[in-house]
Amino acid sequence: MAAPASNAAAPDPLDRYSRQVRFPALGEDGQRALMNSRVTLCGCGALGTVLANHLARAGVGHLRIIDRDFIETHNLQRQILFDEQDVADNLPKAEAAARKLRKINSAIEIEAVVTDLDHSNAIDLMGDADLILDGTDNFETRYLINDAAVKLNKPWIYGGVIGSEGQTMTIVPGETPCLRCVIETAPPPGMTPTCETAGVLGPAVAVIASFEAVEAIKLLAGKKEALNRNLVMVDLWDWTFRQLKISGLLVKVDCPCCKHRKFDWLEGEAGSHTTTLCGRNAVQIASRRPEPLKFPDMAERLRPLGDVRHNAFMLRFATEGYEFTVFPDGRAIIKGTNDVAKAKTLYSQFVGA
Repeated sequence: MAAPASNAAAPDPLDRYSRQVRFPALGEDGQRALMNSRVTLCGCGALGTVLANHLARAGVGHLRIIDRDFIETHNLQRQILFDEQDVADNLPKAEAAARKLRKINSAIEIEAVVTDLDHSNAIDLMGDADLILDGTDNFETRYLINDAAVKLNKPWIYGGVIGSEGQTMTIVPGETPCLRCVIETAPPPGMTPTCETAGVLGPAVAVIASFEAVEAIKLLAGKKEALNRNLVMVDLWDWTFRQLKISGLLVKVDCPCCKHRKFDWLEGEAGSHTTTLCGRNAVQIASRRPEPLKFPDMAERLRPLGDVRHNAFMLRFATEGYEFTVFPDGRAIIKGTNDVAKAKTLYSQFVGA
């Protein structure tokens, strides 16, 4: 005997987002656009976890999370999707984040990609995205993202935080300046602070990532007229907020990327290259720099974190069981690991992009 037909109506997929739909500037059409969108998130550390959390809860249809790193206890201060059990389980950040987010919203597709984003895989990982988000911690990867986004004609959102300061800007190829229009070259390794050397406040991360997330929602919902087209800079400790108008740079700057279509990072002509040194439990990172590093300044920043020595030819730095030998051209040998992804993470943390 056939079971009686149910009169119960299927649940409305919009119901869980009802408070968002009621916001007039977004509305039902905007929400449906969000639910049909694809996002590639590059990096799932401090910025990336906040971004992923916001977008999963907002209902982004497909979220690809790319990260090469594993979770450590000091990450928990600001990387909001992780907990002590994740550290104990030695989980990759991308996988741990995906597991958490699937419990938050089982209606969306979340893809964890545990890999090092580089010129060999960038197009494959970003090619089907409607939007690319920056959750990284170094300029080398950001320039790679910028190259790929401009080549693919896809919008992306840059964000960065050190200490209590952060900045972000939304990049729409052909409509706004790209990252190289605003910051033409990356600062040399060792010359800028990192989270390891200068620290970082969790609330500063949350603010910048929230700015990125709301711009992402505007783009994905088809509300480009609401985008902020300035470079936004915030210092929570000093309680300052500035916006730098950059719209004129698109026509004023002779940009090698968006004007001349030179994709140095995407083509592997710029950026670092890594080699595992056989039998030495070490990885060499060759970072191409136009000017020699200033070892006295670099040593001053690193001294509070470990033993550091230098001369005119090299700088040696030991911390947390690893030994760094850094050369004037930016090349470094990192002893204590033969894992290329780990070595690149250490280089970003202690030496810089």
